[in-house]
Formats: sequence, structure tokens, C-alpha cells
Amino acid sequence: MRRLIPFFLFCAVVVVEGQPALDPIVRERLEALFPGAANFSPKEGSPPHFKALDGEGEIVGYGFYTTDLEPLERGYDGPIQMLVGVDLDGVLTGIIMVRHHEPYGYFSIDKPEYSAQFASKSVRDRFRVGADIDAVSTATITMTSATRAIRNGARRIARRFLTPPESR
Repeated sequence: MRRLIPFFLFCAVVVVEGQPALDPIVRERLEALFPGAANFSPKEGSPPHFKALDGEGEIVGYGFYTTDLEPLERGYDGPIQMLVGVDLDGVLTGIIMVRHHEPYGYFSIDKPEYSAQFASKSVRDRFRVGADIDAVSTATITMTSATRAIRNGARRIARRFLTPPESR
């Protein structure tokens, strides 16, 4: 019976009104990407994504993990997991570095300057390291891979969920 108590507690936390509970750390990260959102959906759908919702339950944006949308994209030493926010106009609200094993990450993709340059970037932008994305010498593979994962993932979300402004 003692072994079942943690299981029941886990089930109570995971299921609230028929919906899986959103991990508090994930919620905090999504709140950073969508400060005006009142709520967030659990990760769902194809491609896997989170919905950022306003007070009336209307969608204001989408969040996704780069490793969910671009699982084969690898940096120098494996996958680079970032949480990316995209608003309804196809503009990135920001990125949050979640996990990586890059030996040069501490002076390239971990720096706040790397993440900051993606805020307000359109999914239609080029996303070219050394052109519209600042490059860091000796971290080319890491930065190129991370940037490509952000670009390709954001474009997949836009193609799937966003309508052109003239269609709204």
C-alpha cells in the first residue's frame, strides 16, 4: 500500500478536470514567452505544441519544443532543446534554452544575447547565421543547428496553424 500512495498522488496532480496538469516549470517558461496569456494548454496535437490562451480562452500564440518538431536536427554534441513562442502574426515571442550538451554553448547559445535576437523575428525572415543571426567563432555547428531548428519549427507551426493576415 505504501508504494501506491505516491502513484495516487501523482495521478491526482496529473488529472485536473480531465486535462493533464501543465508542469510548473513549463508553465513558467510559457508565461515568459507569452506574458499576456492567462492560460496554456497541455502539449498536444500534430505537430506537438502548447496553446497560449487569453482570459476568454482565445488562442494568442503557440509554443513548441524544437526537439519535438525537428528531432533529427543536431548540434555539435546532440540535440538542442529550446522552447519557442510564435504569435498569431507569425512573429517569434522569444526562445528559452532548455537543454543541450554543447561544449561551446556557454559562450554561444546559452548567452542571453543569442536568445534575445529571436524576439520579434518573423517566420519569414532568413535566419542565417552570420547574416541576420549573430555568429560566434568556433561555435558554428552549434549555432547553425540551433538556428535551423528554431526557423524550421516556427515555419511548421505557422504553416499548420496560422492564416495569412488578409484571410482573417
